[in-house]
Amino acid sequence: MKPSRILVIDDSVSATRIVKFSLEKTGHYEVRELNDPTGALAVAREFKPDLILLDVYMPGVEGGEVAFQIQSDKEFERTPIVFLTSLISEKEAEGNGVLVGGFHVVAKPPRVERLIACIESTLATARSGEELCTEREC
Repeated sequence: MKPSRILVIDDSVSATRIVKFSLEKTGHYEVRELNDPTGALAVAREFKPDLILLDVYMPGVEGGEVAFQIQSDKEFERTPIVFLTSLISEKEAEGNGVLVGGFHVVAKPPRVERLIACIESTLATARSGEELCTEREC
């Protein structure tokens, strides 16, 4: 089976490296890191991700702006985005199925098992054409 392509956008180099390493060691993902959100659309066009993991707060541009820019492009309007943030705890994210603008949110630093479960659920939902995965899956 072909690995899912994941684009990780976060201004923190250490955060993107940890996520990349954790996901790629499973053998199920090909991960591209981006630490400058201003180049997100260009990198997405080149990499063609199946899913984007996006930090909420970054210097100069917020994740919501980046998500809007990417999904305004016809090629990526249905590409799922999962937000990563340290503004909520893991317990808050799990307990309420937190959504921001219709996007699922995973607390940073993410637990690998939870992140993978959310990625897989979100990808399955996107492939089936449904709107969102259930709260228990992400």
